[in-house]
Amino acid sequence: MMLDVQPKDSRGYFILPQAPEDAGYYVYGTPAKGAGQYAHPALMSVLFFIEREWQAIDARKVGIGNISLADGVRYKKHGSHKDGLQVDMRALRKDGQHMAVTRFDQQYDHAATARLIAILHTHPSVKRILFNDTAIPGVRPWVDHDDHFHVEIRAVTT
Repeated sequence: MMLDVQPKDSRGYFILPQAPEDAGYYVYGTPAKGAGQYAHPALMSVLFFIEREWQAIDARKVGIGNISLADGVRYKKHGSHKDGLQVDMRALRKDGQHMAVTRFDQQYDHAATARLIAILHTHPSVKRILFNDTAIPGVRPWVDHDDHFHVEIRAVTT
């Protein structure tokens, strides 16, 4: 029997685990099956930190979307998603469904999304968050970011 190994690209970046048992997140995005979720090790650490902190206060799962394609090739409609240091995350829904919700929808949970973004801001690697709900502290608006927010981190080197 052959053991399945998490796919890795030429940079040494792995795909975010797609459906780990009891994970505090779900995945979405294009292309399917994680092909757009190759993450720098520093981003993986941030995502697992956020997952743990979020699970401590809320049972809903966090939606993690596009990160980067294998080898950092050009990502149509996601020009900055090349180095594995950016991730798109969905705004939270009141009903907990694993679907997109815009900040204008009745199912949008502003308070929970603000708490999630506040947790992101506690991590020292988080550089900026782009999201059009500017009532949330620490976000900057960006075109087409009404249903998800873009998180950019810095890779801390030693």
